[in-house]
Amino acid sequence: MTRRIIVALLCGTAVAWYAGHWWGVPVGVGVAYGLDRRLKRQEPAEVRAARIRAEADLPLAADLLAAALRAGAPVDGAVAAVAEALGGPLAERLDRVARSLRLGADPPEAWSHVTGITGADRLVAAAIRSSSSGAALSGACTRLADDLRADRAVATEAAARRAGVLIVLPLGLCFLPAFFLAGLVPVVIAVLGDVL
Repeated sequence: MTRRIIVALLCGTAVAWYAGHWWGVPVGVGVAYGLDRRLKRQEPAEVRAARIRAEADLPLAADLLAAALRAGAPVDGAVAAVAEALGGPLAERLDRVARSLRLGADPPEAWSHVTGITGADRLVAAAIRSSSSGAALSGACTRLADDLRADRAVATEAAARRAGVLIVLPLGLCFLPAFFLAGLVPVVIAVLGDVL
């Protein structure tokens, strides 16, 4: 049995045992089933780390690809050079693209190896459009790198603003009781002392 199923069964058993009544058994089964479904949908940590690294390397890969294409390298050679220079999960995908292009695969088939990475769909579309129309791919790669960096800056700024908003709640929960105890309670006691 996998670790996911064991964790779900242990949690379901703990809920059923904690309930201590007959109705705890169906509740425990429901908890075990729900937890198993939730854990099954969760992305594994190593897959998430590879995806995040590939997304982070994509703007640099687009810049390197544009530079190699401007230097006169063919598309398959440029993609292979970028894959060799980068390293990591994106480099493995780009290496498959380069090998597919060298073996004569159609561009949509060859570039399908990089799909699934956020932002890579624009690179794939530009590469396919370039192969069919003959337009320069280097300009599209440069624009893509700039767009990806701008998107990342906007997302980072939005996350920072969201963190600023979310931090207000714990501060309020900490300072509100202190305000009542240090500010209002002495005033109320003093007023009641004068009245009584």
